[in-house]
Amino acid sequence: MPNLTLAIPEQLHERMKQHSEIRWSEVVRIIIQKKIEDLEMLEKIAQKSKLTQEDVDEIAHKINREVFRELNKKFSKG
Repeated sequence: MPNLTLAIPEQLHERMKQHSEIRWSEVVRIIIQKKIEDLEMLEKIAQKSKLTQEDVDEIAHKINREVFRELNKKFSKG
């Protein structure tokens, strides 16, 4: 099985050491597997999509604008 070297901040490493009962390599392996499965599902969905890149960009812009408005309202109140 191939190995993967991962750099993490020292502070995170110290916190991980507090939980030596956890097999951190297994946690990372599971997370990577889940991310790959999610990406493969998205690729299948995208292959069937009739949206153009322009459509996707426009939708993303509208979502970003709405999220910004909501966050602005939330943090402007107090």
